[in-house]
Amino acid sequence: MRETNRMAEEVNRMGEEVQARAQKFGREYEKAAETGFEAASRSFGEANKGFQALAAEMMNYSKATFDDAVRTWEQLIGVKSLEQAIQIQSDYAKRVYDNHMAELSKLGEMYVSLVGRTPTLQPKALRATNALAR
Repeated sequence: MRETNRMAEEVNRMGEEVQARAQKFGREYEKAAETGFEAASRSFGEANKGFQALAAEMMNYSKATFDDAVRTWEQLIGVKSLEQAIQIQSDYAKRVYDNHMAELSKLGEMYVSLVGRTPTLQPKALRATNALAR
């Protein structure tokens, strides 16, 4: 009978230890999940702001390009000589090329800035994910 009581006490003690570990794991899991969600949310927010800025920049460039094309067309309508038409067309082609290259450079810088801002939040999400995996 004594041995049975001792074994029952040992089983109860082991059950309490398992329960305590499970509760501790649950708290750690919950904390890690919250931290990871918050980090991911901030990262998505930063990316969203960056994509909105890129979209606005592309829209402004498209509008400016269209306006320039319309102005050039208006100039071409009023030409008096072939030489004048060729000069207007040449000026337009050079302007379009220069503006396009400048815009590509600007968009590239914006993309680099976007990518540079979001990884600063990723290590927190990575740590939280690793904590969950353990």
